[in-house]
Amino acid sequence: MMGLKGSSHGYGQLVYHFEWTPKYRYEMFRKPENAKLCEEVLREVARKWDIEIVELSVMPDHIHGIVGLRPTMPVSKAFNILKGASAYALFRRQPKFRLRYPRGHFWSKGKFYRTVGDTDLKTTVRYVREQRERYQTTLTQYFVT
Repeated sequence: MMGLKGSSHGYGQLVYHFEWTPKYRYEMFRKPENAKLCEEVLREVARKWDIEIVELSVMPDHIHGIVGLRPTMPVSKAFNILKGASAYALFRRQPKFRLRYPRGHFWSKGKFYRTVGDTDLKTTVRYVREQRERYQTTLTQYFVT
């Protein structure tokens, strides 16, 4: 699993669960060779744009992915890259896809995303509260004489 990534002035971890579908939710990846092609294309696109694919599942009518992004990359940009570049590559490598999508719009406009972390909400809330308590204890040590 990915760790913290650095930018010029900070560190962080951006991991998301992505899901999206082909237009009209056609089962374009029912054939194993098409599913394999889609996975290869998505991994190539991600590698080119420094998007880490932690896990990827190509279902017959949708894609699930857990991806790690650079701290400077917005979610919308990552989706644009993954969907746009993969559609272009899929049409080039499998010309028969053009029969289903003659206008060249392979993916639907919709998308799903949700943050994923290596801690849950309860753990993070507890950590923040403990920091406040630790800070209060430290303050009282300095100001009590």
